[in-house]
Amino acid sequence: MGKQINIRRGFNIKLKGTAENVTTEVPTSEIIAIKPTDFPAITPKLLVGPGDEVLAGQALFYDKDRPNLRFPSPVSGEVAEVVRGAKRRIMEIRILADRQETRYKEFSKADPAKIDRAKVIEQLLDSGCWHYIRQRPYSIIADSVDVPKAIFVSCFDSAPLAPDMAYVIGQNKESFQAGLQALQVLANGNLHLGISADGGLGESDMGSISTDRIHRFKGPHPAGNVGIQIHHIDPIKAGERVWFVHPQDVVIIGRLFLEGRYRADRIVALTGSSVSTPQYFHAITGQTLDSIIGGRLNSDHCRIIQGNVLTGKKSSADGFLSFYTNQITVIPEGDQPEFLGWLLPGFQKLSLSRTFFSWLAPNRVYDLDTNMHGEERAFVMTGQYDKVLPMNIMPVMLLKAILARDIERMEQLGIYEVSEEDFALCEFVCTSKIDVQKIIAEGLTYMQTEG
Repeated sequence: MGKQINIRRGFNIKLKGTAENVTTEVPTSEIIAIKPTDFPAITPKLLVGPGDEVLAGQALFYDKDRPNLRFPSPVSGEVAEVVRGAKRRIMEIRILADRQETRYKEFSKADPAKIDRAKVIEQLLDSGCWHYIRQRPYSIIADSVDVPKAIFVSCFDSAPLAPDMAYVIGQNKESFQAGLQALQVLANGNLHLGISADGGLGESDMGSISTDRIHRFKGPHPAGNVGIQIHHIDPIKAGERVWFVHPQDVVIIGRLFLEGRYRADRIVALTGSSVSTPQYFHAITGQTLDSIIGGRLNSDHCRIIQGNVLTGKKSSADGFLSFYTNQITVIPEGDQPEFLGWLLPGFQKLSLSRTFFSWLAPNRVYDLDTNMHGEERAFVMTGQYDKVLPMNIMPVMLLKAILARDIERMEQLGIYEVSEEDFALCEFVCTSKIDVQKIIAEGLTYMQTEG
């Protein structure tokens, strides 16, 4: 039996707009776009140009520094346009998708439990599925020549309005278990799975994975963050590499071995109080967002976020579904002035302290907007971060070391263990309105280039 870990520090943000367990098929949009900007720390080099015919699974570009790292098309069709930004940076590769039947590039089928590690790596690289495997530190695509000390999969999500992984994986259980087998081979048996102690996926859903590698987590968000789970199971030290994979990406890897095809479709949760009927949608990576949210919002004055409200990125209806997106959140835009502000009792305002009387109703579900309720102020020690970050580090001291660009101090304070998402709650509770996640991202980039 794996570890039972109780997370005491953290906070569950209860919002209106949880997705109902109903899945709707979304027709493939006319234009599909793959964005190299979704993949940090790569330099894309094109393999196709406008007018070229491509198959689903055929490489569109590769990484200049790692030529064996290729990025495939999720659909078959014709390359319509290559959108470039400043200094001719590749922003999007747009494909006019086939309207009839998708044509696939075929790969070999295999039982991942019966092939060796080198063969698994070869299959993932050839098909372009390697980019689903990311590493800590830095949260970048893993290097296939490395041997990680472990691979982690968090099988539940504790973020606000997060998708129900038990429901999502339940629709693809065979592929999920095949993907876990492939990761088991990659990890040389050192694969760790985190499940919720409050229900959802259980040991029986993990196939033949040993139960001593399946760990139960109980407690508030960020208990579902893979970084928190790594910290409590097998912390990262200087010079070590740990890989992690999202459950839906495990499904895609499993499909590759079972079907011999790269299928980039996934189940996306459409959530938030501005959504008329929050539910799940079966969509393709690169799909237009309008094809998912069009006609399903109850307001025009809202913010579309790819991801959850803490770590997601602002988008627009004419944008495209990003590569690692499993959730779209739509909430009211908070750009209206507020009369008297904090002087009012605030029964409908969420607060972790007892500033507002809303603390008298701990189970209340809130309809929050994007209003920041203030602007950036002096960065002071308050102890707020320690209440919501369940890691044995000193968050404020680490942030100040990053701002000072003190590499040695950053290493001592645990920079290798963290990612932006682990500090998202710190940013939420910060009375100084500091852009905490941006500072962490800058620190990780600095360590990657200079450390």
